[in-house]
Amino acid sequence: MSYMSKLDNLDLRLLLELVRDPRAQVSELSDLLGVARNTAQARMRRLLRAGALRPGGRELDLEALGYDVVAFITIEVAHRELDGVIAGLRTLNQVLEVHEISGRGDVWCRVAATDTHQLQVALRSVLRIKGVIRTETVLALHEHIPYRTEPLLERLVQLPPDA
Repeated sequence: MSYMSKLDNLDLRLLLELVRDPRAQVSELSDLLGVARNTAQARMRRLLRAGALRPGGRELDLEALGYDVVAFITIEVAHRELDGVIAGLRTLNQVLEVHEISGRGDVWCRVAATDTHQLQVALRSVLRIKGVIRTETVLALHEHIPYRTEPLLERLVQLPPDA
């Protein structure tokens, strides 16, 4: 069940500020939002308990926010239009990240949607971008390992200085 129905405007503004500045202190957040420090702290704890914030308290769980559909789109691009396609993708709110790739396709992007209808609207928007030749979309069924960097850092900590 989505936590989204329980989020109020203050919760959403708090999440937005955390995304904008993940290192913001609670006192800074309370000043930005015009609320008491204890209110900001209590809201952060509640968002973490509800799963809207992932452990560590700065990464959002999209599913908990109502974005149940995640898809990966491989896009074939007319090469002279690559910069324009990337600029066009940047304007679509549902596009989470974009990578230029090698192999089949030219650009890969991850998108989020609340349902398959919203995903279809996003896909149509991608197809309307000048320079997009075709797309291939794959739905994510389940996230087994979320984006992580900890194992890389652990390895670097264990490496001798010369390695």
